[in-house]
Parts: sequence; C-alpha cells; structure tokens
Amino acid sequence: MKYILGTKLGMTQIFDGEGSVIPVTLIQATPSIVLQVKTKEKDGYEAVQVGFGERKQKNIKKPQQGHFKDLGNFRFVREFRVVPGADYKLPARGDKIDVLVFAEGDKIKVGGISKAKGFQGVVKRHGFHGAPATHGTKHAHRQPGSIGGRGGRAGGRVTKGMRMAGRMGGERVTMRGLKIAKVDVENNIIAIRGAVPGRRGTLLEIRG
Repeated sequence: MKYILGTKLGMTQIFDGEGSVIPVTLIQATPSIVLQVKTKEKDGYEAVQVGFGERKQKNIKKPQQGHFKDLGNFRFVREFRVVPGADYKLPARGDKIDVLVFAEGDKIKVGGISKAKGFQGVVKRHGFHGAPATHGTKHAHRQPGSIGGRGGRAGGRVTKGMRMAGRMGGERVTMRGLKIAKVDVENNIIAIRGAVPGRRGTLLEIRG
C-alpha cells in the first residue's frame, strides 16, 4: 500500500530511452507527516491520517492545533484507508511519507477536484452536436432541443437525469491506470504519464 499527497504543478514532456516524447504531469509532493493511525478497535475502521502543506498558526482552529501538537501547522489533512487483511506495516505518528515510496513504472490512481468551468451549455457539457448550420436553423445552433413531455402527464415534468445545461466541473474525479514516469527525489517531484484532474495548485491524492 503506497500513498502520498501532492499539488499539481502543470504539464510538460520528457523523452524516454528510445527518444520518444512522453506527456507528463508534474506533482509537487513534499513529505507528508502521519498525524494519526486509526484502528478498527478504537475508531471502527483502519486508516492513516496525514498532514500536508503549511499555513499560519493563527488560521488553524484550536482543536486542530491540539491535534497537530508539535508536528507542524498543516494546510491539508487527509486519510488513506488501509485495505483489510493487507500485508502492510502501519506507520507511527510523526513518520514522514516522501516520494521514495514510489518508483518509476509504478501503477497508480490519482484523485482530486476537477477544473470548475461554470455554467455551460449542452454542447460543451455533454457533447451534443447541435442543430444543422443551414436549412432553416435560426438562433438554435447550440440549443438542446426537445426534452420530451414525460408521457404527457398533466403539468409536465423533467425526467430525472435529463442532460441539460448547468454547472460543469468542480467534482471529485479519480483516474486509474496511470503510471509514474519519473521520480525526482531531490526536488520532491513526481512525473506522471498523461493528465490528472484539477488546475495548477490542486491537491491530489496519489495511491499505489
């Protein structure tokens, strides 16, 4: 079981041993500190709670300051569930988790909040092809068209799940089947093949 927190720096490209270009996303993964190890007997489930990032102490609530104690002033606190029955040695409070837990070629999944794109129409949000550009179409090229009458019921209703215009993005997304292209131990950077959710600066959870 491998895991770490990081923030998205952006995308670039690197070259492999054969000279082929590989698009990668760079993740800044400074060491995370283990704040608490939860057990099934005491907490009802097994998980490792870690702190990541820094912020001013005056902006941290008193209960959290007591929870952190002398470990630091963390900006983010996240938990990673422990798979029941897994052959995994649990860390202790205060242990550091750094980029060395991963190696080039490891398969991972990355979770984070996707880019928020505001209120969008059906063409951008759901991929509708729109109405014909000619043959009488006027002012309706990107409109959704008929949404049906719901069986002619009196009053009319919109069927649940109907694809319509609305707020797009800003949702939690987890991408699976990704691979680590390179690990820069000196700068605490992980290069992941392909794209991952979120804008620059988004907090990402990386699991092995």
